[in-house]
Amino acid sequence: MSGETSTAQRIHPAERRWFGARLFVAIVAVIGIGVALTMLWRESAGIETSEISVGITPATLYTTPGAETAPLVVVAHGFAGSRQFMQAISLTLARSGYSVLAFDFAGHGRNTVPLLRDIASIDGTTRQLVNETHRAIDAGLTRHPQAGGLALVGHSMATDVLMRALVEREDVRAMVGISMFSQVVTAMKPERLLMISGQWEPGLRSASIENLQMVAESAKEGQTAQSGEVIRRAVFAPRVEHVGVLYSSTTLTETRDWLDAAFDRSSDTRIARHGPWVALLLGSIVALAWPLFSMLPVRSIAQVPTWRATLLACAIPSLVTPLVLWPIETDLLPVLIADYLAVHLGLYGILQCAVLFWLGYRLPPGPLWPALFLAFWGIGVFGLALDTFGASFMPHSGRLAIIGAVALGAIPFMLSDAMATAAGHAGFLRTVVVRFSFLASLGLAVALDFDNLFFLIMILPIILLFFVIYGTMGGWVGRRSGPLASGIGLGVILAWAIGVSFPLFAA
Repeated sequence: MSGETSTAQRIHPAERRWFGARLFVAIVAVIGIGVALTMLWRESAGIETSEISVGITPATLYTTPGAETAPLVVVAHGFAGSRQFMQAISLTLARSGYSVLAFDFAGHGRNTVPLLRDIASIDGTTRQLVNETHRAIDAGLTRHPQAGGLALVGHSMATDVLMRALVEREDVRAMVGISMFSQVVTAMKPERLLMISGQWEPGLRSASIENLQMVAESAKEGQTAQSGEVIRRAVFAPRVEHVGVLYSSTTLTETRDWLDAAFDRSSDTRIARHGPWVALLLGSIVALAWPLFSMLPVRSIAQVPTWRATLLACAIPSLVTPLVLWPIETDLLPVLIADYLAVHLGLYGILQCAVLFWLGYRLPPGPLWPALFLAFWGIGVFGLALDTFGASFMPHSGRLAIIGAVALGAIPFMLSDAMATAAGHAGFLRTVVVRFSFLASLGLAVALDFDNLFFLIMILPIILLFFVIYGTMGGWVGRRSGPLASGIGLGVILAWAIGVSFPLFAA
């Protein structure tokens, strides 16, 4: 067969040489996990967390002793988000003495109710979410009938939903919009509005400044403007983007101080330093995977394709897949564009495998049980930690069939990826070329059908993170057990990630 071959001895140096390094990494990773968990539990110390249901909407209520008469703050997440995404804000406000109610919108997180497909209509999906917000607010006020006021805090999509709920109520005292955009804002409504954007969100920063200047034309970002009873402020959180803004100390401090001013309160408690500890926990779990996966016996060594073979195996499926699927209707699954992505993954993987087979490369045999180990670590350990402290990753029963359907495309794709990258033996540059080609293929699909596949743009960062995090762990398994194990394991994890991450829509 053609291609560059390597022996097990050359690819895997003497185990004794690496034993000390693996032991050191394992010890540091375990310490990192312990420190991160300790600090994350410390963040919630003294806060009573209750899982409740608002009808069939899952919610979490954060309270502290004596908070029965404190203001109620309803916290809402953005598109493809969840209650977990908003934990840093919820914990910071609860620690400051507020009662906080965070909930999962329909189609998101643990909410089993699907979204209506009428995304473009104000009377469709938006109305559904506004009504759900009203129910969440009313449920929170029912539980705290002596609440000393009501405030709303939302991120991204939720800012528009909360604004629409606010203008229909008379009991909202203040609102905080993070990464905010809403066409409902006027010069008079809402009366108290804080707008926080990430430094790397230029469009949303401009929109916030426009809302600020409705009150005072000369007002600038970083200033507070007032006209009569209307008070507004627009700020940016430095060095963060659309997700990082939720963990920024600027966001947390400004939110707490804004609500304190609105309710004539004073908080001297510290903000929740949630983000760094979540990053340490997840990073330590990934680091611990290296010494664990290095204990797998060497069972299969993949053949490294030549550069010519690599480029052909990337170029052909990258161009052919979006062109073939362009005229085909793929509205099959009740998860936003997961159906198209599953078909794209499957066809891309089949074409890539076919090109490599034609050039003389084969998928070598190898054990399958390491695939289970990889899937367990990626979903049961890393995924559970993410679900607990960062973002919803554990599905309700209605998503399991969707995960299975997506796996029909994800597994062939990851098997072809494992062949093209020789399960981690192809080197960093070649691996980047292989995976960038797939992202480019998705980009071409969006360009060909922008109206229907626009939301694929939101998936690109998720897939990039998947390649960086899970692809690294899959490479460690692949170097020991071969591309069959790493491909199947990563395919299962990819299907899981897609199946749980994006909103569920009605059939």
